[in-house]
Amino acid sequence: MKTDETTAVAPGMKGKAGSVSNEAVRPFQYHASQEDLDDLKRRILATRWPQKETVNDQSQGPRLATLKALADYWGNKYDWRKVEAKLDAWPQFITEIDGLDIHFIHVRSKHENAKPIIVTHGWPGSIIEQLKIIGPLTDPTAHGGKAEDAFHVVIPSIPGYGFSGKPTTTGWGPARIAAAFVTLMKRLGYEKFFAQGGDWGALITDLMAVQSPENVLGMATNFPIGTPAELEKAAFGGASAPPNLTAEEKIAYDELKTFTSTFPLQILFSIHPQSMLGTADSPISLATMFLNHDQPSMAMISRIFAGQTEGLTKDDILDNITLTWLTNTAISGCQIYWENKYDFFSAQGVKVPVVVSAFPDEVFHAPKHWVEQAYPKMVYYKKHNMGGHFAAWEQPALLVQDLREGFRSLR
Repeated sequence: MKTDETTAVAPGMKGKAGSVSNEAVRPFQYHASQEDLDDLKRRILATRWPQKETVNDQSQGPRLATLKALADYWGNKYDWRKVEAKLDAWPQFITEIDGLDIHFIHVRSKHENAKPIIVTHGWPGSIIEQLKIIGPLTDPTAHGGKAEDAFHVVIPSIPGYGFSGKPTTTGWGPARIAAAFVTLMKRLGYEKFFAQGGDWGALITDLMAVQSPENVLGMATNFPIGTPAELEKAAFGGASAPPNLTAEEKIAYDELKTFTSTFPLQILFSIHPQSMLGTADSPISLATMFLNHDQPSMAMISRIFAGQTEGLTKDDILDNITLTWLTNTAISGCQIYWENKYDFFSAQGVKVPVVVSAFPDEVFHAPKHWVEQAYPKMVYYKKHNMGGHFAAWEQPALLVQDLREGFRSLR
């Protein structure tokens, strides 16, 4: 790996910048200024609240009581410095690819014959989602696994997210990001590697496999897609379900048909992402947007802030939101929806071996035989009985198990 002694500069971080070549890989750390953290707390505690929703469920979106509980914890008890310590525990870097700085975590395993893997997050996410799987993947013997299951782990921040650069011109859609991430892996000395992703990371991972099958040894997804193209078109067009669908296929079809009403924010992002620019000025507006990703996740987060214990903690949720606030990447993170030109739910033409993790609280439930058609070289499929859209974050042990077992035959 190419390195130098220059530390990349970010607002509030410790370090000094110097002149480096475009392909240099620069060490990186971030520490928010106390002024920024004090300003965040002031804004949270000064929130002007609206009236309560007129229903007793979340059909109108995030509930007032949930956001008030979140604000109380965020403004009075939350400690950002704890997540900085977590990030500092792992080697972080920045390198310029295609004119844009790409931030990433890179952890090499101590185990001989470890295989490289790149893991890509989605929206409204960040590298924080994947922190829980780094140790088990790089050091399996310390986490109930075998040395032969070890990986060298690379976790990049999608352009416009976290510590990566924010695109200032159009064109940074999933295909360009996929190409950049293949370049990243090659720059790190990994000519052949595995890849995994969920949400936007799933589409980016699919496209990495399609663009560079000679480099991607195999891919894994926790957002298995693969709707037949004609069904996706009909569903998004509002057509009634074809009469010949099975009960399972009918459920999937209806999920697609109601997508525009179930995911109003995502539809808005794809048309007018700048409509959310107020999230750059109000932390509670940002939190409200992030909570409104999907109904099962929103319900889980509501239960967490009501005092229940689930896959995530209050800190997990606020770590991700606070990172976005401090880096002012709410709007730049939405731009990928506007940039995307792919049919998100239909097959992309992946020909490499594929590992699939299917979780019950996912936002879309593609029948297994649709997934098999989309990924003709699928080598592993596991349907879990718990977990949702953000697998590495919510159920890291289950995802790690799938990656170990699924890729074992491909090493």
